[in-house]
Amino acid sequence: VQLQASGGGLVQAGGSLRLACVGSGGSFSRYAMAWFRQAPGKEREFVAAITWSTGSTYLADSVKGRFTISRDNAKNTVYLQMNSLKPEDTAVYYCAARVGVSSKSELYDYWGQGTLVTVSS
Repeated sequence: VQLQASGGGLVQAGGSLRLACVGSGGSFSRYAMAWFRQAPGKEREFVAAITWSTGSTYLADSVKGRFTISRDNAKNTVYLQMNSLKPEDTAVYYCAARVGVSSKSELYDYWGQGTLVTVSS
């Protein structure tokens, strides 16, 4: 399984970005896909997850009401729509996959390369 993340960039506070994670090399029907982020000097933290089969979504409290996770089965792609961005959202964002959903990064088997999101104040 390979994951390719994209969509990061520089945006002003209050702005929006959409990240994409394209999966290949496997059958994703049993997988959960998640986004994590890691800011400089901080541990990697859970942001959002979605189950591939049912589309059930999970969001960290810090992003509820601002971020949305969705998937496009035909394109093997998971999206993270980020609205009302804040400077504290600045981080490298990683997509990850595993069988079964979890908010614990150490349980994920497959990782994308990360994409940098910088929110200026």
